[in-house]
Amino acid sequence: MSEKVYFISAQDNEDDALLCGKLKDLISGKDLLGFIEDRDVAAIKTHFGEVSDLGYARPVYLKMLGDIIKSKGGMPFLTETSTLYKGNRNNAIKHITHANNQGFDFASTGMPIIMADGLFGDDEYEVPIDGKIYKSVKIAALLAKCSALVVVSHFTGHLSAGFGAALKNMGMGCSSRKGKMEQHSTTKPKINSKACTLCGVCAKWCPADAITLGEESASIDKQKCIGCGQCLAMCRFDAVKYNWGSTNEDLQKKIVEHAMGVYSLHRNKSLYVNVLTRISKDCDCMAGFQKIMPDIGVLVSFDPVSVDAASLDIVEKVAGKKFSQLAYDIPYRFQLDYSRELNFGTVDYELVEM
Repeated sequence: MSEKVYFISAQDNEDDALLCGKLKDLISGKDLLGFIEDRDVAAIKTHFGEVSDLGYARPVYLKMLGDIIKSKGGMPFLTETSTLYKGNRNNAIKHITHANNQGFDFASTGMPIIMADGLFGDDEYEVPIDGKIYKSVKIAALLAKCSALVVVSHFTGHLSAGFGAALKNMGMGCSSRKGKMEQHSTTKPKINSKACTLCGVCAKWCPADAITLGEESASIDKQKCIGCGQCLAMCRFDAVKYNWGSTNEDLQKKIVEHAMGVYSLHRNKSLYVNVLTRISKDCDCMAGFQKIMPDIGVLVSFDPVSVDAASLDIVEKVAGKKFSQLAYDIPYRFQLDYSRELNFGTVDYELVEM
């Protein structure tokens, strides 16, 4: 059975306020937040971006969603989880401060920011699932306590998952710290000693302190390594190498199973919004930004698998090439194939162009 995916097209570099107005008309006109009831505590999960020039969904979209929820008597809040890697977002204090600096303050969104996984990322709730890897997954505890969930995702490339959108935002972005570590545990990088310059950047950014600098090159302790890929992202000299053969598929399977756990918490009271503007090769966790194609628009569905499938199809249609030619040459559709294997959501969607 197919799921409806609503599509609002955008001109390249269209003003966010204009596109947000179209999205508001869609959500209000179709009553897509009709599942919100009086006094529902509604989490709006998003990503605040690593630096100001990234393509993350801007605050104006979140304010609009929050206002609609409040008009129905709901109580919305913005939420995120702590990262594994070192940086601006690896605990609640730093993360909320960073989000405010990025423009997601109360004055701009009308909502407080409450971290779903607590102060240090260890507040978790174990959700039973019928997965092939896990029988339960560790999800940020607050997501199990709220009444409804809205997931706002920015579509990007991703160095391990091929692409990042709703499933990635849920599977990795809604997990506790332990959940994230379990997902990353099978992906192990190595150092090409001939390319290494001993600059130390990889060691500085490693969240597990697994990298040491020797006399000739850096080295990675495979026992400590959590496979997060931060060293690969930060190395400017192409000295960090991955075996992309099967490890990225393992990671994608784990992301999907964690996303399935999140979805099960609010199966009938959740909405998924994918923003397809400022599409970049790397996810919004990375410090660099490179727009790789024109802006496309926004897609909305009650099914996270359907909205991701439609997003990827539209991106490839507009680009005129496979997404692996735009971002990373890895099995980028594996998230969707594995979702089908688990009977989680559906990749068979009906696109409704507004």
